[in-house]
Amino acid sequence: VQLQASGGGLVQAGESLRLSCAASGFIFSIVRMGWYRQAPGRQRELVAAITSGGITSGGRTNYADSVKGRFTISRDNGNNTAYLQMNSLKPEDTAVYYCNADLWTAQPMGVRGPIKNYWGQGTQVTVSS
Repeated sequence: VQLQASGGGLVQAGESLRLSCAASGFIFSIVRMGWYRQAPGRQRELVAAITSGGITSGGRTNYADSVKGRFTISRDNGNNTAYLQMNSLKPEDTAVYYCNADLWTAQPMGVRGPIKNYWGQGTQVTVSS
């Protein structure tokens, strides 16, 4: 299983970016996808996460207090992809953003394998003031 993150870049404060995370490989179903970030000298922190069900099947979401009202996480279950729409970016949002997923793996003959956690490679987000 691989998680491919994309969409980072350099923007000015107040601008927007959209990150994508595509999961591929032997996947039976995805339970949860999330975005974390790590700034230099700081610990990795959860930014936003979304589950596969709940809230009329749109998924349950949770956000770090620092991004509530500015960031929106969503997912395309059919394509095993999660998105992070980041609006009104601030310099303090500068970090490497990592995609993360909890998913049931798939075994031959369509048998569900164990649930595992995966990380994607990071994508740099830099917000200038």
